[in-house]
Amino acid sequence: MSVRDENIIEVEGLTKAFGDFKAVNEISFVVKRGEIFGFLGANGAGKTTAMKMLIGISTPTSGKAKVAGFDVFTSAEDIKKNIGYMSQKFALYDDLTVRENITFFGGIYGLKRQQIKNKSNQLIEELGLEDVKNQLVGSLPLGWKQKISFSVAMLHEPKIVFLDEPTGGVDPITRRQFWEMIYKAADEGTTIFVTTHYMDEAEYCNRVSIMVNGKIEALDTPQKLKEQFKADNMNDVFLKLARG
Repeated sequence: MSVRDENIIEVEGLTKAFGDFKAVNEISFVVKRGEIFGFLGANGAGKTTAMKMLIGISTPTSGKAKVAGFDVFTSAEDIKKNIGYMSQKFALYDDLTVRENITFFGGIYGLKRQQIKNKSNQLIEELGLEDVKNQLVGSLPLGWKQKISFSVAMLHEPKIVFLDEPTGGVDPITRRQFWEMIYKAADEGTTIFVTTHYMDEAEYCNRVSIMVNGKIEALDTPQKLKEQFKADNMNDVFLKLARG
């Protein structure tokens, strides 16, 4: 079995209940190493709740799941060490400079001082941040913040990066640049687990899961989903599923 055939995420019957309400209702899927896996759904569909279980910050009610080889019930701390996480809301510290942010998160991820220095220099050069490395992050455009956030989430070379609505609010050019960064990371073997409400971005994923009311109602490649639902694009697929 090649490395790319390895299941890096395995989910079986995963459920999260709040009283009688099941926010996530017995979902099952696998994600391969190096895959770009799109996790789609309308607000309230359960995708954020599901992601919280997978990243080790919420305990499932029932079911099974392994992330990077670690059990979500018993090894949440090991999961956190092996993943990166970025969301639209969680970014960087606005009152620290670009370099200070990189140094701070490098320390959080347990990197040694020399590693942090090397990674900082590499990241600043790759993103073309030489002129702004000593500026406060709060003074930078949102698109720059998002690209830096993604790079910081990759600092410790995690096996999987979870991206929760990473391109919300940024312009189309920045969105395209951001996806180029995602492709590069995936090519190097990092698994990308991404939620987005931009249906055109679903086309960029290797496979897409669509959640409706806590359940996965469709899961396949974008091309096969369009064929299955006789749709011209992923937005049409999503609308057909949402209407039932």
